[in-house]
Amino acid sequence: MPANRRSAQGVAVLLVAAAVLTGCERGASTGGAPSPTRTATAGCPAALARAEAAVRQAERTDPGRGVPASGPRAVPGKSLVFVAQTMTNPGVAGVAQGLREAAKAIGWNVRVIDGQGTPAGIQAAFSEAIALRPSGIVIAGFDPLLTSAQVARATAEHIPLVGWHAVAAPGPSKDPELFTNVTTRVEDVARISADWVIAHSHGDAGVVVFTDASIPFARNKSDLIEKELATCAGTRILAVENIPLSDTSSRTPREVSSLLSRFPQEWTHSVAINDVYFADAAPALRAARRRGAAAPFNIGAGDGDPSAFQRINSGQFQAATVPEALSEQGWQIVDEFNRAFSGEPPSGYVAPVHIATAANSGGLTTWDPPGYRETYRKVWGG
Repeated sequence: MPANRRSAQGVAVLLVAAAVLTGCERGASTGGAPSPTRTATAGCPAALARAEAAVRQAERTDPGRGVPASGPRAVPGKSLVFVAQTMTNPGVAGVAQGLREAAKAIGWNVRVIDGQGTPAGIQAAFSEAIALRPSGIVIAGFDPLLTSAQVARATAEHIPLVGWHAVAAPGPSKDPELFTNVTTRVEDVARISADWVIAHSHGDAGVVVFTDASIPFARNKSDLIEKELATCAGTRILAVENIPLSDTSSRTPREVSSLLSRFPQEWTHSVAINDVYFADAAPALRAARRRGAAAPFNIGAGDGDPSAFQRINSGQFQAATVPEALSEQGWQIVDEFNRAFSGEPPSGYVAPVHIATAANSGGLTTWDPPGYRETYRKVWGG
């Protein structure tokens, strides 16, 4: 996950076309922003109904499914080291804050070491973490293959490792060896972001997908987004913009200006593998005299950092995001370590996806589901 506003997740291109029955009616918008006015009539009644139901569920502020209500009592006297890809990444910083809070609740010590966003810095931070001989180490926001020597050393010294966005899927990992990896499922995030476009447009959209094809995880995510969009014949993919996350500030405004010239009316919606694309698209959209709460309606399939919430809440060129529950994930990491220290398997819990809009965010700048703190305290015996 790149530094400052960035968290690498995304995907590149697999164009799938689907021919379905014509005849969807336009109606009220989904997700708080008004639907675009278009003259064409889309045809995907089954896909539209399914997308609308999925979006309604994801927009709930009470997810209806909480963290595990059972587990081992707190193991006393443990210490954790949180090795951060970079603490300027809001996703990493949010998880670190939740971890500190949870460690205080369970009675453990935590130290955060910042890898400064460079391979050399991350490797040095991990080596420092091992030298401290903690009870457990968190791999936060970077690929463990980058630190394979340190991972092998920690494993040899029987130090459990828990990842956050460290590998592609949630749950335990054999190679690299992680007790578990805490993240949402990329398939769920990709599907719900595409479903939001289908539902918000009532099955009639011209879509631009922003991705970083240099990152396999990101490329896979955007492929999945395109595949889900293709379930509705009325959602037409106009372009897939491959812009590396490291280049978004320089390239996105230029590419957005070009897209506006090529698709002045057709471009109604965008999906990006990370919210940062819309921060960098805003100046070009503003220069073209586009209104912040009008088309193109944008959804980020990323972490949902505070700046994304600010754009959404103020109606400035972003209508929705699929955020991670960062603080909750920090608490989950502590619970997973407690299970490891107790000789029990990982919890298997994966947070359900959520869609944040101006209509359901309550003006907040983060997604913080209710109830998990109380549940974990009860499980741990606090």
